[in-house]
Amino acid sequence: MGKDKKKQKAKDKKWNYDTLPYRRGIGIALFNPAGRVFVAQRLDSPGPAWQMPQGGIDKGETPLDAAWRELHEETGVTSAELIMESEGWLSYDLPAELAKTLWKGKYRGQEQKWYAFRFTGEDSEIDIEGEHPEFSAWKWADFRTVTELIVPFKRPLYQKVVLAFGHLAK
Repeated sequence: MGKDKKKQKAKDKKWNYDTLPYRRGIGIALFNPAGRVFVAQRLDSPGPAWQMPQGGIDKGETPLDAAWRELHEETGVTSAELIMESEGWLSYDLPAELAKTLWKGKYRGQEQKWYAFRFTGEDSEIDIEGEHPEFSAWKWADFRTVTELIVPFKRPLYQKVVLAFGHLAK
């Protein structure tokens, strides 16, 4: 067995999915005036993998500050107003094989604070081709059925988001 394979085997032995912490992050349900929600197709996922904007919280940043930053970075949107936030933190687990590579194998998933925003601008403001694009397409979707668009491992989280913010959809 080569030196690199031995190192990887030792690293795999130390890595324990069950003891990994959650990465702190935020999620955003951006509603348009018609009560539909923004979803976008991920660039890095084969097949349909839609999601609402989300991301990590930078050091020294509050969750709400992170939500505003991520909203702008991922969608270009600045014309929005905060409607509400989730009562607590909502989490999802990555599949173990994905957890090994994503975020350098440091986290088992994310624990997120979710925010609902009302989009007050025009659709032409939305720009998913920012400095570090994450999406290939976007659309306004029926919020009550958004869980059907999401990758399976995030569906339980999205079901909780729909329960928390469902009354905001029309």
